[in-house]
Amino acid sequence: MKKQIFYRIFFYVLGLLILALGLILNTKAGLGVSPIISVSYSVAHIFGLNFGNTTMFLYCVFVLAQLVLHGIQWKQHPETDSRFVLLMDVLQIPLSLIFTRFLNLFGAFFPDLSAGAAGWTDRLPLCLVVLLLAILCTGMGASMSLSMRIVPNPGDGIVQTLSDCTHRSVGFTKNCFDLCNITLTVLLGLLLAGHLVGVGLGTVLAVVGVGRVIALFYYLAGQKIDRLSGMAA
Repeated sequence: MKKQIFYRIFFYVLGLLILALGLILNTKAGLGVSPIISVSYSVAHIFGLNFGNTTMFLYCVFVLAQLVLHGIQWKQHPETDSRFVLLMDVLQIPLSLIFTRFLNLFGAFFPDLSAGAAGWTDRLPLCLVVLLLAILCTGMGASMSLSMRIVPNPGDGIVQTLSDCTHRSVGFTKNCFDLCNITLTVLLGLLLAGHLVGVGLGTVLAVVGVGRVIALFYYLAGQKIDRLSGMAA
């Protein structure tokens, strides 16, 4: 039992670290970032702010939205005990603080392969490799951390909450949420910078690729990880 708890915490933390690495590599490739961080990335880029801090603020907005939506559900169904759900919402705030510090740590470690810099065509193959690694890490990290069912990342938490409230599938809700993030990012870039910021080939490939990586990783390693952590049905 103790070994299972250890593995559950280990895979959860490892998954979050790999996820943070994937998100940062996504920003460093210079080909467009993942939809879930596109808004915070564009704001940080346009106003010269710290990416980890803007992501922290965005995550707090996600948590606040979850609290409001779950509060409404609780009022509509007072017979249900929602205290655990609300606790999981609140715990996403300290998780976000730690997670975004790792974003800053990884961000300071890896160089920026900006596609807008002079001679970027020479670095395009490297940018594509970094983008591929970013998608792989994002999918693996998300799969590993989500399957441990501890405290969700706010980006995943808001999607699950919206799915529950609208009675739509998580996949459909995720696609709609990604589209909203991309649309807002495009508007921010065009209105405040006069050009697209953070949206490009990498954004499209992330939308298509991350979900496939999550499914593939779970097929290859998910069942073994679930057994070790005691999460197997």
